[in-house]
Amino acid sequence: MRVSLFDYFLPGDRIAQDPRPRGTGPLLVLDRASGAVTHRQFSELPELLRPGDLLVRNDVRVRHARLYGKDAQGRLIEIFLLEPLEKERHRWLALARPGRRAKEGSAIGFEEGMVGRVERVRDDGKREVRFDRPIDEELLDRIGHVPLPPYIHREAGAVDRRDDRLAYQTVFAKESLAVAAPTAGLHFTNEILERVRGRGIAIADLTLSVGAGTFKPVTAEDTSAHSLELEDVLLPASTLARVRETRRDGGRLVAVGTTVTRALEAAARLPKGLDSGEDLRFSTGLFITPGFEFRVIDLLLTNFHLPRSTLLMLVCAFGGRENVLAAYQAAIDGGYLFYSYGDAVLIA
Repeated sequence: MRVSLFDYFLPGDRIAQDPRPRGTGPLLVLDRASGAVTHRQFSELPELLRPGDLLVRNDVRVRHARLYGKDAQGRLIEIFLLEPLEKERHRWLALARPGRRAKEGSAIGFEEGMVGRVERVRDDGKREVRFDRPIDEELLDRIGHVPLPPYIHREAGAVDRRDDRLAYQTVFAKESLAVAAPTAGLHFTNEILERVRGRGIAIADLTLSVGAGTFKPVTAEDTSAHSLELEDVLLPASTLARVRETRRDGGRLVAVGTTVTRALEAAARLPKGLDSGEDLRFSTGLFITPGFEFRVIDLLLTNFHLPRSTLLMLVCAFGGRENVLAAYQAAIDGGYLFYSYGDAVLIA
């Protein structure tokens, strides 16, 4: 499909710059069969689900992957860590901004006296950086910064705001494997999750390690010319069993976010698929666009996504392009806030 079909205009003041208190924002509900839109509050979500439903979350934790250092001339450089290139975690694949200050062979100084050297610049612009000490999560918690997306404006190199450190992480996050948050999960409080359970709705987790591909813009004119980078998925046997039980008993699968949707739909296409009795570990680059056959999910809880993005394409595939774009316009007219710190939509 033409990428231009997934465009819309968003006034700049609708891009959320600050987090709301969890669970306090509005929730737009879209009926994908009729296109009807209703306006609710996120705190009402438990009452919008049915006993016997299964809520599936991505429990990945966001790594404080953004490092700020200085080159030999004292100029600021951002090094955005993507993944370790060795078990000892001295060498990392990273993005650099501005790239001209991170050429091959250049040394960069960081807090606590740490030094990194750019060993290689790949053809795609990513850097292979060797540090003089292993980069572990304890170190990143001290000197790393929250990897907020670029449309949330913060001063480069400034100390993280406490509310960013708290808000850009779900309350159920576990292992630090992601460089961006699964933002649909940010709305949940422990109290709302307890109310979900109290209504007889089960909750299960999977882990999709959100990678740098989530930032990759679609530059092609047609969706067929774009691809997604692989991301690692862990689908525990216990979650697979819950999925099978829910489907057997007539309950609905509620995906909390596009990452959960991609993980479940990709798993359904594996040889054993959802019938596996063991943990499933795999990588997926599943790119979902309109015309996709959904085999697993019945409801999708998600945020509002950028124009022309792969995330918006997935949402349009599930809810119907015209329905979704009309709902987005209703959200704009209704004062909703968009993107990572923005409000939520439930497509049923």
